[in-house]
Amino acid sequence: MNHPQPLFSSTRRYVRITSRRDGYVEFDFSVGDADLAVELIMNNTMFEHFCRINEVQTLGADDSGIERSRERWRFEG
Repeated sequence: MNHPQPLFSSTRRYVRITSRRDGYVEFDFSVGDADLAVELIMNNTMFEHFCRINEVQTLGADDSGIERSRERWRFEG
């Protein structure tokens, strides 16, 4: 029997750091789809622990297409 693959994988988790200041990390966290994220702020120690526990993939400058799409949505509504 052929089972279709799910479109959403809760095992894929992403972090995009948006700012670091005064010992805190501001970042976007996504599960399954890097385009849908929540914004979080944690101190450096908690952020490192959070990333380890969630086994995140860190998104960077190479993933700028996602960021441009998100910014357009924020400002164009």
